[in-house]
Amino acid sequence: MTMKEKFIAPSILSADFASLGEEVDNVLASGADIVHFDVMDNHYVPNLTIGPLVCEALRKHGVTAPIDVHLMIKPVDRIVPDFASAGASYITFHPEASEHVDRTLQLIASEGCKAGLVFNPATPLDVLEHVIDKIDMVLLMSVNPGFGGQSFLPSALDKLRKARKLIDESGRDIRLEIDGGVKVDNIGEIHAAGADTFVAGSAIFGAARDQDPNRYDTVISAMRNALAESPS
Repeated sequence: MTMKEKFIAPSILSADFASLGEEVDNVLASGADIVHFDVMDNHYVPNLTIGPLVCEALRKHGVTAPIDVHLMIKPVDRIVPDFASAGASYITFHPEASEHVDRTLQLIASEGCKAGLVFNPATPLDVLEHVIDKIDMVLLMSVNPGFGGQSFLPSALDKLRKARKLIDESGRDIRLEIDGGVKVDNIGEIHAAGADTFVAGSAIFGAARDQDPNRYDTVISAMRNALAESPS
């Protein structure tokens, strides 16, 4: 198993939006690597969240870390250029939400972003084998998307192992991201199954400590320690 540098990706939906710029500054200063955006349209999933304006606002605020945009919307193609111009680094989408997966991947790349596919718990990885040459990120959902605070589904571990095998066999530089129920207690096991990028929302933003220099130092450090102790 070929493992990349381990990235922690706080999901900003769990942050305090009244002071979002400061929240993102603090979580990055605490040692996080990527800012994760969950974009929901109240159509593809039963919730409504944030759009390109928030991404653009964070860039204007001074955030330079990669921004990882997970689109839970349908149709997909219309909104891709908006997020690209707003400063997205990665744009991932669900194959079920695209009329033409290959074309959407090409569109994301043509807009200057890294492209990825997202697989729900019940979605097989079959399509990945056919477009892996156009992929920069694979995101596996370890909960059913739409709402935060759900528990990690253990079935995601086997799926991670399968995805890791496909990625390693491809020889390509592809990140394997996991989203849903990730916390200090299970991040090591998730890493051992093959993930290298870890989305966490409430587990990070719900663990703020005023005693920490950057509010999230303790929880990010605990995640780093758990990852360091995990077999790779």
